Amino acid sequence: MSYLGEEVKKLGFGLMRLPKNGEEFDIEQIKEMVDLFLEAGFTYFDTAWAYPGSEEAIRKALVERYPRDRFTLATKNAAWRVNCTCREDAIGQFETSLERTGAGYFDFYLLHNLGEGRTKYYEEYDMWNFIQEKKKEGLIKHIGFSFHSTPEELEEILKAHPEAEFVQLQINYADWENPAIRSRECYEVARKYNKPVVIMEPVKGGNLANPPETVANVFKTANPNMSVASWAIKYAASLEGIITVLSGMSTIDQMKDNLSYMKDFKGLSKEEMEVVYKAQEEMAKIPIIPCTTCNYCAKACPNNIGISGSFNAMNMYTLYKDLNGAKFQEMWLVKDHGFTSATECVKCGECEEVCPQHIKIRDELEKVVETLLK
Repeated sequence: MSYLGEEVKKLGFGLMRLPKNGEEFDIEQIKEMVDLFLEAGFTYFDTAWAYPGSEEAIRKALVERYPRDRFTLATKNAAWRVNCTCREDAIGQFETSLERTGAGYFDFYLLHNLGEGRTKYYEEYDMWNFIQEKKKEGLIKHIGFSFHSTPEELEEILKAHPEAEFVQLQINYADWENPAIRSRECYEVARKYNKPVVIMEPVKGGNLANPPETVANVFKTANPNMSVASWAIKYAASLEGIITVLSGMSTIDQMKDNLSYMKDFKGLSKEEMEVVYKAQEEMAKIPIIPCTTCNYCAKACPNNIGISGSFNAMNMYTLYKDLNGAKFQEMWLVKDHGFTSATECVKCGECEEVCPQHIKIRDELEKVVETLLK
């Protein structure tokens, strides 16, 4: 199906996790992955100004080796980054991306990671008008944004900016009803405003390639010949109104696996969707901290501790046993959002008095400290 006049197959190559030799990108391996991807009939490549070295790598592996009409290239503008302090800096990111990629123009250009305090920078720097100007000049074909926040904020942005042609959202079967991500609700808002969606994190940073054993067993029992990761990507690609599903492939084997089941993609059948629902049920049985991120606790805490962010990170560790990923999540959701860490808890109990879920917050914060902060 065509979206925005573009025929894009349902698998996109996300370029944030490209293979490396030590500290350097493995350009020869990336070239082989690019070749396999294009030979299978896929065209959509997704990079960003903020992905270190990615735009240069794709210039060498793709742009310098193929005619421009053989591929679709998306990149992003991160006006909220700390080294972007004025409109000129934000505009400069566009010119830098053109230079790094050598692509001549971008098929899809996104304002990167809108939501929370990041959204305001695109307004302050008048970036919406800037990208519309670049579209008129032929340097951008389609404008949109990627988003990590609440469905309420997503609706505010879509109301304010009907010129956005598409939205990029984090969607996967694990986050579909996750109160910290609210994938389903964000997806429904995008559909309400008739915006097609590019899906990111369909395998949740690789975690759904190795989900909890009880979840993996559901998929292996249903079809032992399908990889566990394939269920996650096919689930996302089966949703209505999807331009493509980005997979951040890091190896040739990952590329081959994805191509094997996406080359002639058909949406999941009713029976296959029942398998995914069963996997979601198994996921829900795993005991995690029942935090809904209402953040009443944060308002009561005298030390401004990032309680819900700490719990979100701890739940990630409980489910996927990804310690490094959980530590990064804790840093992002706590320190990078202006909160103090769980190590500053003085056990006053004010948070527990307002928690609608009746969580023993002080005990759970102790576990966070023991597991993620030592």
